[in-house]
Amino acid sequence: MKRAIIIGASSGLGNEVSKLLLADGWHIGIAARRTEALQELKSLMPKQVVTATIDVMTSDAPRRMEKLIVENGGMDLFFLASGIGKQNAKLESNIELRTVATNGMGFTRMVDAAFNWFATHGGKGQIAIISSIAGVKGLGMAPSYSATKAFQNTYLEALQQLAKMRNLDISFTDIRPGFVKTDLLNDGKNYPLLMKKEEVSHQIVKAIYHKKSVQIIDWRYRILVFFWRLIPRWLWVRLPIKN
Repeated sequence: MKRAIIIGASSGLGNEVSKLLLADGWHIGIAARRTEALQELKSLMPKQVVTATIDVMTSDAPRRMEKLIVENGGMDLFFLASGIGKQNAKLESNIELRTVATNGMGFTRMVDAAFNWFATHGGKGQIAIISSIAGVKGLGMAPSYSATKAFQNTYLEALQQLAKMRNLDISFTDIRPGFVKTDLLNDGKNYPLLMKKEEVSHQIVKAIYHKKSVQIIDWRYRILVFFWRLIPRWLWVRLPIKN
Protein backbone atom coordinates (compact mmCIF):
# COMPACT_ATOMS: atom_id res chain seq x y z
CA MET A 1 0.00 0.00 0.00
CA LYS A 2 1.48 3.34 -1.09
CA ARG A 3 1.01 6.51 0.93
CA ALA A 4 1.49 10.11 -0.17
CA ILE A 5 1.40 13.53 1.43
CA ILE A 6 0.25 16.31 -0.90
CA ILE A 7 0.68 19.95 0.05
CA GLY A 8 -1.45 22.31 -2.03
CA ALA A 9 -4.22 19.83 -2.83
CA SER A 10 -7.16 22.22 -2.69
CA SER A 11 -7.02 23.24 -6.36
CA GLY A 12 -5.11 23.09 -9.62
CA LEU A 13 -2.50 20.44 -10.25
CA GLY A 14 -2.31 19.36 -6.62
CA ASN A 15 -6.00 18.55 -6.66
CA GLU A 16 -5.82 16.71 -9.99
CA VAL A 17 -2.79 14.64 -8.99
CA SER A 18 -4.55 13.72 -5.73
CA LYS A 19 -7.48 12.31 -7.70
CA LEU A 20 -5.20 10.26 -9.93
CA LEU A 21 -3.30 8.78 -6.98
CA LEU A 22 -6.58 7.89 -5.29
CA ALA A 23 -7.74 6.12 -8.44
CA ASP A 24 -4.52 4.11 -8.35
CA GLY A 25 -5.22 2.98 -4.79
CA TRP A 26 -2.95 5.33 -2.85
CA HIS A 27 -3.76 6.48 0.66
CA ILE A 28 -3.17 10.21 0.76
CA GLY A 29 -2.83 12.93 3.33
CA ILE A 30 -3.86 16.20 1.72
CA ALA A 31 -3.27 19.70 3.00
CA ALA A 32 -3.85 23.31 2.04
CA ARG A 33 -5.07 26.55 3.55
CA ARG A 34 -8.63 26.08 2.23
CA THR A 35 -10.26 23.19 4.06
CA GLU A 36 -13.56 23.24 2.13
CA ALA A 37 -11.95 21.98 -1.07
CA LEU A 38 -10.09 19.30 0.86
CA GLN A 39 -13.34 17.94 2.27
CA GLU A 40 -14.77 17.71 -1.24
CA LEU A 41 -11.78 15.62 -2.25
CA LYS A 42 -12.06 13.45 0.85
CA SER A 43 -15.71 12.74 0.07
CA LEU A 44 -14.65 10.89 -3.09
CA MET A 45 -12.90 8.11 -1.13
CA PRO A 46 -13.20 8.79 2.63
CA LYS A 47 -11.28 5.68 3.71
CA GLN A 48 -8.22 6.64 1.65
CA VAL A 49 -7.97 10.33 2.56
CA VAL A 50 -6.99 12.29 5.65
CA THR A 51 -6.85 16.07 5.67
CA ALA A 52 -5.09 18.92 7.44
CA THR A 53 -5.03 22.69 7.28
CA ILE A 54 -1.44 23.72 6.57
CA ASP A 55 -0.10 27.09 5.54
CA VAL A 56 3.49 26.75 4.29
CA MET A 57 4.13 30.32 5.48
CA THR A 58 3.71 29.47 9.17
CA SER A 59 6.41 28.08 11.45
CA ASP A 60 4.17 25.26 12.68
CA ALA A 61 3.65 23.84 9.19
CA PRO A 62 6.25 21.04 9.62
CA ARG A 63 4.65 19.97 12.92
CA ARG A 64 1.22 19.90 11.29
CA MET A 65 2.60 17.89 8.39
CA GLU A 66 4.20 15.33 10.71
CA LYS A 67 0.85 14.87 12.42
CA LEU A 68 -0.76 14.37 9.00
CA ILE A 69 1.86 11.74 8.13
CA VAL A 70 1.03 9.83 11.32
CA GLU A 71 -2.70 9.98 10.55
CA ASN A 72 -1.98 8.77 7.01
CA GLY A 73 -0.04 5.79 8.30
CA GLY A 74 3.27 6.94 6.84
CA MET A 75 4.68 8.54 3.72
CA ASP A 76 6.28 7.07 0.60
CA LEU A 77 5.83 10.17 -1.55
CA PHE A 78 5.93 13.85 -0.64
CA PHE A 79 4.39 16.05 -3.34
CA LEU A 80 4.57 19.84 -3.06
CA ALA A 81 2.14 21.68 -5.34
CA SER A 82 1.70 24.92 -3.41
CA GLY A 83 3.14 28.16 -4.75
CA ILE A 84 2.22 31.52 -6.17
CA GLY A 85 3.19 33.59 -9.16
CA LYS A 86 2.08 36.77 -10.86
CA GLN A 87 3.21 39.06 -13.65
CA ASN A 88 4.64 42.18 -12.10
CA ALA A 89 6.05 44.53 -14.72
CA LYS A 90 5.47 47.47 -12.37
CA LEU A 91 7.65 45.72 -9.79
CA GLU A 92 5.28 46.17 -6.87
CA SER A 93 7.28 45.18 -3.80
CA ASN A 94 4.42 43.47 -1.98
CA ILE A 95 3.98 41.04 -4.88
CA GLU A 96 7.69 40.32 -5.13
CA LEU A 97 8.19 39.79 -1.40
CA ARG A 98 5.15 37.57 -1.00
CA THR A 99 6.29 35.43 -3.93
CA VAL A 100 9.78 35.09 -2.46
CA ALA A 101 8.34 34.21 0.95
CA THR A 102 5.98 31.54 -0.40
CA ASN A 103 8.11 30.01 -3.16
CA GLY A 104 11.35 30.42 -1.24
CA MET A 105 10.83 30.20 2.51
CA GLY A 106 7.62 28.17 2.38
CA PHE A 107 9.08 25.77 -0.16
CA THR A 108 12.26 25.29 1.87
CA ARG A 109 10.33 24.77 5.09
CA MET A 110 8.23 21.94 3.67
CA VAL A 111 10.86 20.21 1.53
CA ASP A 112 13.30 20.19 4.44
CA ALA A 113 10.64 18.70 6.69
CA ALA A 114 9.96 15.93 4.16
CA PHE A 115 13.67 15.21 3.66
CA ASN A 116 14.30 15.00 7.40
CA TRP A 117 11.27 12.75 7.93
CA PHE A 118 12.49 10.30 5.31
CA ALA A 119 16.01 10.45 6.76
CA THR A 120 14.75 9.43 10.20
CA HIS A 121 12.15 6.89 9.03
CA GLY A 122 14.05 4.31 7.04
CA GLY A 123 16.01 6.67 4.79
CA LYS A 124 13.82 5.93 1.78
CA GLY A 125 11.15 7.85 -0.14
CA GLN A 126 10.42 10.26 -2.95
CA ILE A 127 10.16 14.04 -2.98
CA ALA A 128 8.40 15.61 -5.97
CA ILE A 129 7.70 19.29 -6.52
CA ILE A 130 6.07 21.49 -9.11
CA SER A 131 8.51 24.19 -10.15
CA SER A 132 8.39 25.74 -13.62
CA ILE A 133 10.25 26.28 -16.89
CA ALA A 134 10.41 29.91 -15.68
CA GLY A 135 13.42 28.91 -13.61
CA VAL A 136 15.54 28.51 -16.72
CA LYS A 137 15.84 32.24 -17.47
CA GLY A 138 15.08 35.50 -15.70
CA LEU A 139 11.72 36.74 -16.98
CA GLY A 140 11.27 40.50 -16.87
CA MET A 141 7.49 40.22 -16.57
CA ALA A 142 7.79 38.06 -13.44
CA PRO A 143 11.14 38.65 -11.68
CA SER A 144 10.47 37.02 -8.32
CA TYR A 145 8.56 34.12 -9.84
CA SER A 146 11.33 33.13 -12.25
CA ALA A 147 13.98 33.70 -9.57
CA THR A 148 12.23 31.54 -6.97
CA LYS A 149 11.68 28.77 -9.49
CA ALA A 150 15.40 28.80 -10.30
CA PHE A 151 16.00 28.58 -6.54
CA GLN A 152 13.71 25.55 -6.32
CA ASN A 153 15.47 23.82 -9.21
CA THR A 154 18.88 24.32 -7.62
CA TYR A 155 17.72 23.47 -4.11
CA LEU A 156 16.27 20.14 -5.19
CA GLU A 157 19.47 19.34 -7.08
CA ALA A 158 21.47 20.10 -3.93
CA LEU A 159 19.24 17.88 -1.79
CA GLN A 160 19.65 15.08 -4.32
CA GLN A 161 23.41 15.33 -3.88
CA LEU A 162 23.04 15.56 -0.10
CA ALA A 163 20.95 12.38 -0.06
CA LYS A 164 23.73 10.54 -1.93
CA MET A 165 26.34 11.92 0.48
CA ARG A 166 24.32 10.60 3.43
CA ASN A 167 23.57 7.25 1.75
CA LEU A 168 19.84 7.89 1.78
CA ASP A 169 17.56 6.21 -0.75
CA ILE A 170 15.52 9.35 -1.47
CA SER A 171 14.61 10.10 -5.08
CA PHE A 172 13.70 13.56 -6.34
CA THR A 173 11.38 14.64 -9.15
CA ASP A 174 11.42 18.25 -10.34
CA ILE A 175 8.28 18.88 -12.42
CA ARG A 176 8.68 21.91 -14.70
CA PRO A 177 5.47 22.71 -16.59
CA GLY A 178 4.84 25.59 -18.92
CA PHE A 179 1.58 27.55 -18.80
CA VAL A 180 -1.27 25.49 -17.30
CA LYS A 181 -4.91 26.55 -17.20
CA THR A 182 -5.42 26.85 -13.43
CA ASP A 183 -6.61 29.55 -11.03
CA LEU A 184 -3.03 30.81 -10.87
CA LEU A 185 -3.34 32.09 -14.44
CA ASN A 186 -6.92 33.28 -14.13
CA ASP A 187 -5.94 36.93 -14.51
CA GLY A 188 -7.43 37.81 -17.90
CA LYS A 189 -4.07 37.79 -19.68
CA ASN A 190 -3.28 35.80 -22.80
CA TYR A 191 -0.89 32.87 -22.26
CA PRO A 192 0.57 30.99 -25.23
CA LEU A 193 0.69 27.18 -25.43
CA LEU A 194 -1.78 26.92 -22.54
CA MET A 195 -2.21 23.34 -21.32
CA LYS A 196 -5.16 21.66 -19.63
CA LYS A 197 -4.53 20.73 -16.01
CA GLU A 198 -6.05 17.26 -16.48
CA GLU A 199 -3.53 16.40 -19.22
CA VAL A 200 -0.62 17.86 -17.28
CA SER A 201 -1.54 15.95 -14.12
CA HIS A 202 -1.36 12.64 -16.00
CA GLN A 203 2.14 13.53 -17.17
CA ILE A 204 3.11 14.50 -13.63
CA VAL A 205 2.00 11.15 -12.20
CA LYS A 206 3.82 9.32 -14.98
CA ALA A 207 7.03 11.25 -14.19
CA ILE A 208 6.64 10.43 -10.48
CA TYR A 209 6.11 6.73 -11.15
CA HIS A 210 9.19 6.62 -13.40
CA LYS A 211 11.15 8.63 -10.80
CA LYS A 212 12.27 11.19 -13.34
CA SER A 213 14.84 13.59 -11.96
CA VAL A 214 13.62 16.51 -14.08
CA GLN A 215 10.50 16.52 -16.25
CA ILE A 216 9.58 19.47 -18.48
CA ILE A 217 5.92 19.37 -19.52
CA ASP A 218 5.11 19.12 -22.39
CA TRP A 219 7.12 18.38 -25.59
CA ARG A 220 6.53 21.89 -26.94
CA TYR A 221 8.02 23.42 -23.84
CA ARG A 222 10.95 21.01 -23.97
CA ILE A 223 11.77 22.41 -27.40
CA LEU A 224 11.25 25.98 -26.19
CA VAL A 225 13.54 25.50 -23.18
CA PHE A 226 16.20 23.92 -25.36
CA PHE A 227 16.40 27.06 -27.47
CA TRP A 228 16.10 29.37 -24.45
CA ARG A 229 19.27 27.84 -23.05
CA LEU A 230 21.13 28.62 -26.26
CA ILE A 231 20.41 32.36 -26.04
CA PRO A 232 23.35 34.26 -24.49
CA ARG A 233 22.63 36.59 -21.60
CA TRP A 234 23.51 39.77 -23.51
CA LEU A 235 20.84 38.91 -26.08
CA TRP A 236 18.26 37.51 -23.65
CA VAL A 237 18.02 40.72 -21.62
CA ARG A 238 17.24 42.65 -24.82
CA LEU A 239 14.32 40.44 -25.82
CA PRO A 240 10.86 41.94 -25.13
CA ILE A 241 9.33 38.75 -23.73
CA LYS A 242 5.82 39.51 -22.51
CA ASN A 243 2.20 38.37 -22.73
